[in-house]
Amino acid sequence: MPHHYTYPRAALTVDCVVFGLDAGALKVLLIQRGIDPFKGRWALPGGFVRVDETLDEAAARELEEETGVKDVFLEQLYTFSAIDRDPRERVISVAYYALVNLADHETRAATDASDAQWFPAEKLPRLAFDHVEILATALKRLRGKLRYEPIGFELLPPKFTLTQLQHLYETVLGTKIDKRNFRKKVLGFDLLEALNETHREGPHRPAQLYRFNPAKYERLKKKGFLFEL
Repeated sequence: MPHHYTYPRAALTVDCVVFGLDAGALKVLLIQRGIDPFKGRWALPGGFVRVDETLDEAAARELEEETGVKDVFLEQLYTFSAIDRDPRERVISVAYYALVNLADHETRAATDASDAQWFPAEKLPRLAFDHVEILATALKRLRGKLRYEPIGFELLPPKFTLTQLQHLYETVLGTKIDKRNFRKKVLGFDLLEALNETHREGPHRPAQLYRFNPAKYERLKKKGFLFEL
């Protein structure tokens, strides 16, 4: 039996902010809209939530459909509900964000996206809807969380040097970090496994390669361990 609602209902969408690290720059995955409104404008991947799926399912589906990126951990960020945020109708959007290693994900545009590309977070094209606000909120969350949880390792290859790790933190946080103090603190957590491998960066001598141990981190966290940089 159909139900008639007394009050009009707002439409519900999801938007995905996907960060990646490439060539020393923090990048964001954007799609070029192939339909109106804002046809031809760059935007965050996203779309309307179907009645038979959860928000998490909708975010994963839209990201894969519009960019080809899949099997990434998406974390709910914030709900954006400005009345005039979408010119089509009253639309509320639940935003998600993710961190990925660019080398692991090949992008391809599909559905209502005519293109999908990575852009430097500090040099973005003009964005559609309120996606500037969504992106700023995600970047603020990323910078805050990077200091108290080891999420930055998602942006690195499985094997990395301490220089690469420090550069990641400096790039995301937008500030220089003392090399000696950083290494002492990071190694003091005892979450990195030193490998019998090295990596040469330019003319410098080969650097020790490390690997993050997520299982050990989860065990320590259950015991009250605090990761803080």
